[in-house]
Amino acid sequence: EVFTFNKVEIEVQPSFKVKNGNPMSVVCHADISKSTDFQLKHNFTIFKDGKVVFTTVSDKGDARYEIPVARSSDTGVYECTVEAGGKTKSSNSLRVWVKGMTKPILTVEKKEVLEGEVVKLRCELPEEEPPLYFYFWKTKMNSTPKEKDVFEPYRNFSVVEFAVEEGDNILQFDCFVKRYVQSEFESSEHSNKTLVTVREPFIKPSLSVKPSSNITEGDRIQFECSTVVARMRDIEIILQKNKTILSSVRDEKILKYSAVATLEDSGEYLCKVEQGKASKTTKLNVDVSELFPKPILAASMNKLDENKELTLSCSISGFRKANFSILRKNSNGDVWLKNSRNLTMRVNVNDTGSYICKAEVKGIVKESKPVRINVYAPVSKPTLSVVSGLPEVVLGKPLRLICRSATGTPPITFTFYKGNEVKKTVINDTYAMFLDENIRQNDKRGYKCGAKNNHSSGVKTSNILNITVIVPIRNASLGSVPYGVVEDGSETAFLCSVSEGSWPILFRIFRKTDHEVLLFEKSENADRVMWRKEAMNRQDTGTYYCMASNRANVDVKSHPITISVILASWQKGIIAAFVLIPIAGAVIFALWWFLWKKKK
Repeated sequence: EVFTFNKVEIEVQPSFKVKNGNPMSVVCHADISKSTDFQLKHNFTIFKDGKVVFTTVSDKGDARYEIPVARSSDTGVYECTVEAGGKTKSSNSLRVWVKGMTKPILTVEKKEVLEGEVVKLRCELPEEEPPLYFYFWKTKMNSTPKEKDVFEPYRNFSVVEFAVEEGDNILQFDCFVKRYVQSEFESSEHSNKTLVTVREPFIKPSLSVKPSSNITEGDRIQFECSTVVARMRDIEIILQKNKTILSSVRDEKILKYSAVATLEDSGEYLCKVEQGKASKTTKLNVDVSELFPKPILAASMNKLDENKELTLSCSISGFRKANFSILRKNSNGDVWLKNSRNLTMRVNVNDTGSYICKAEVKGIVKESKPVRINVYAPVSKPTLSVVSGLPEVVLGKPLRLICRSATGTPPITFTFYKGNEVKKTVINDTYAMFLDENIRQNDKRGYKCGAKNNHSSGVKTSNILNITVIVPIRNASLGSVPYGVVEDGSETAFLCSVSEGSWPILFRIFRKTDHEVLLFEKSENADRVMWRKEAMNRQDTGTYYCMASNRANVDVKSHPITISVILASWQKGIIAAFVLIPIAGAVIFALWWFLWKKKK
C-alpha cells in the first residue's frame, strides 16, 4: 500500500472577503495518489494566524470548518495541514478579511441625574474580540458632541464617566468602536442613542447691590446673593472679586455683605453657589465714582544742601476741604510728621528719603505718590595715595592710585589728573581707584584727584602726589686690578658697576668655592663701587662675581671672573736659595774629593 501527497489546498467559501454576520466556510482538500484502492485516515488541522482553530479525522480527502456568523475577529491568515500514514503536507496560506463590525450596545447607569453628578456609561461588543478602540459621545441639544476615547487591549467592553455640568438639561449618549485590521482602521456603526435627563439641585443665583447706581466713594454698599435649593445640606454661597473671596455662608439660601465704597471697589463681582460637584455663578459689574482725586505732594527742592530749608505742600486738584497729613516712608511703617497740608523744616543728611501726604474725606483716605528728597553733605578734601604705600613705582610696572573722601553724601564723582590732563572719572560712594600703566622714566608730572557730589560747594582737590620712578638695575659687571693673576700678599682692587639703575644701589661681592662667601656689601648713591683687598693669599684663589639691586627688588648678577694667587718674587728667591746651596755644596765637595785623590 503506497501513497503520496500531490498537494494540499485551502479555500474560503463563499469568498476570502466576507461581510460581518454572514456564514463562512474554510475548506481543506488533500490530493493523494494511491497504488491500490485502500482506506486511508486523514488528520486535518486548520490554523488561523498560526493558532489551531479546527481539527478533524476523516477517511475522505476534504474537511470543512464552518463559521455560521463571521465576525471581524475571524479576519486573519489561514492554512491547513494534513497528516496520513506518517506523512504530512501543508497548504499555502490564505488571507481572509471579514469586513465590518457588529453594532455596539450602550447602557447607562441612571436615566436621571443632578447637576454635578456623573453619568456612567458602558459600551460593549459581545461578539467581537480585543484589542478595540472605544469612542463615547456626549451631546447637548444643538451643540457639538464631546468625545472620550479608551483603548481596551484585553476586553470587548469599556466603561467611562461624563460629568454633568451647569447648563446641561437633556443629554444624548452613544458610542462606536474601531479596530486595526489590514493596516487600517475599521469602524463600527454607532450604538443605540440613550437620553439622560438632568435636574437642577438649585437655581442660578441672583446677585444685587444697593444702591444700584450712582455709587460714590464713601457710600456704604450692600451685596446680596441668593438661590433656591432642592435640599439645604452642604450648600455654600461665595462672593468673590478678582478671585478674592469677600464673604461666604454654608447651609444658607442668602448671603449679605456690606462695605464702605472706595474707588478700588469698582469691578466685576461673582456670586458662586456650590453643592457637591454642582456649581452655578452670576456676575455683576459695579462702578464706584471718585469722591476726590489722589492728593499731590510738591517739594520746594528735591536735591538740597544740608541745613537748607525744605517746604512740602499737599494739595487736591479742585478740592480743598480735606484732612491732610505728611509722612515719611519707612520700611518698618510710615513715620508721621505733621497733620497739615504744608511742612517746612531745616534738613540734614538723615532727612534723605521718600515723603508722602494723605488726605481724608468722609472716611476715605488717599495717598499721594512718593516724592524723593536727597540731602547732601559736602565732600571733604580728598587724599590721593599709592595703594602699595610708598609714593614710588618701578619702571615698567603699573601704578595703582586710590582717591578717598572721608565725608560727603554719595554718589561722589572722582576725577584723576596726571599733570593737568584728565585721565579718568569714576562715580562711587567713598573712594575710587586709578591704574596708570604708561609710566615713563623722566615723567615729572604729578598726580592729583578731585571729588564732587551734588552739594553746591563744588569740587575739592587733593594735594599733588609726586611719584618716584625706580629704574631697575641693568648689566652688572665685575673687574679687578690686577686681573686674573695676583701675587701672594699683594693688593687687589675689585670694581662692581651697573649700566643703569636708580640710586641707592646695594652692591655685594662674592667668592664661589664649594659654597658662596659674601666678601663685601655696601649701598651707594652711585652706579659703581670699589673694594680693595690689601693682602691676597693662596686661599683667595677662586671665582668672583658681584650682585647689584635697588628698590625694584631685582638682583642682577655679573659674569664671574677667576683670580689665581701665585708666589711673590722674594718668595721664589728664598725657595731657590734653599734648593741651590745644598747642590753647590755637594758639587764643591765632590771637586775637592777628586783633586785630593789625584794628588795622592
